[in-house]
Amino acid sequence: MMSMNRTLTYTIPTEYDGFQIDKFLKAQGYSSANITAIKKMPNNVVIDSEWVHMNRKLKAGEVLTVNISEEDSSEKIPAVEIPLDIVYEDEDIIVINKPAGLSIHPSLNHYEDSLANGLAYYYEQQGKPFIFRCANRLDKNTSGLTVISKHLVSANILSTMVKNREFHREYYAIVRGTLDEQEGTIDAPIGRVSDSIITRQVDFENGERAVTHYKVMDEKNGHSLISIHLETGRTHQIRVHFKYIGHPLIGDHLYNPDFEYMQRQALHSRKIAFTHPITKKVMEFVAPLPDDMSTIFSSSET
Repeated sequence: MMSMNRTLTYTIPTEYDGFQIDKFLKAQGYSSANITAIKKMPNNVVIDSEWVHMNRKLKAGEVLTVNISEEDSSEKIPAVEIPLDIVYEDEDIIVINKPAGLSIHPSLNHYEDSLANGLAYYYEQQGKPFIFRCANRLDKNTSGLTVISKHLVSANILSTMVKNREFHREYYAIVRGTLDEQEGTIDAPIGRVSDSIITRQVDFENGERAVTHYKVMDEKNGHSLISIHLETGRTHQIRVHFKYIGHPLIGDHLYNPDFEYMQRQALHSRKIAFTHPITKKVMEFVAPLPDDMSTIFSSSET
């Protein structure tokens, strides 16, 4: 039977003296669902090489070992050999620079050509089961950095960090024209367009609050390269906001079908920074602009 195993070790600090194991793990970022799942795993919590109950009280200085063992795989994600640009990998997370045109998830008509399929294959080659848990999803046509968790605990801690805005992302976009301000904030609520499942628009009546901070990095050939930080994470937020201020992303089939330079929306997840869910080290990764975006600023046209 294939299984994904991860052993986590904690030396109990003074302030947790007398805590029950489950309460201590909650303080480390485990969810109730994580703890319920771990209770069913073999040799789940161990002190001095002996299995103990989750309600056992801890003493300062003791070493607690948590054995995570997952045997299930995501159903409906066939393993398919797809080249992966792996930027970083350890036992808890994997950071991938995703090309434009690759979906994160299998979908109805794209059952076998997604990042998840490629990862399922990558794990299968290592004899490991695969459950797909992505922390920051990117649209199919957005390129750049995305983080996938390798087990249920790193997944929960990362998703909590994303919710609490402790997972920092910088996007680069290319828009038509020159912006009036070199840096600024777009604060305009976003809602669905009534007759569409997918398309969004700025909607002051029914929209949800959406805030985008931006800075112009370069201007050339009638285009601007913009660095973006999101304060909220609405669907298509960057694409909708820049269209709203009259500088839509080029190549955007939904909001600005202008394919002179780009065949996809000019949006790239350039940088991510976060505290590692397990080791607590500060992690930062940068993926340079892909060629289809960088050539717009390197050509000699005036």
